[in-house]
Amino acid sequence: MFTHVTLGANDLEASHKFYDAVLGALGHPPGTLSEAPMPGVWYMTPRGMLGVVKPRDGQAACHANGGTIGFAAASPEAVVAFAEAGVAAGGVAIEDPAGPRNSPFGVLHLAYLRDPAGNKICAVHRPG
Repeated sequence: MFTHVTLGANDLEASHKFYDAVLGALGHPPGTLSEAPMPGVWYMTPRGMLGVVKPRDGQAACHANGGTIGFAAASPEAVVAFAEAGVAAGGVAIEDPAGPRNSPFGVLHLAYLRDPAGNKICAVHRPG
């Protein structure tokens, strides 16, 4: 459905470290740092990409209140690894601890974090 998602960041070094850690825990390779034309860190998959970028308008980045970016996790263990890697890399765990939760879609394994810029992200495993 999506070709790309971008998140604003004020400290690219901290964001690069954080996203390399959380996405690495989900099996993705490290991001590529780009200086121009849009400074940021880019994570590519065969189906899309994530950019963690300095805002083009030169203003400070801020998080979207009510917004969340969810990343697919291959297992419940990957959800926990995502949460642990994120906290170790400067993120903040929010909401309930990583683990199973009841939802309208059945039991999901979830972990929610705030990245160094305050963006809300999560890892999700949907048991088959």
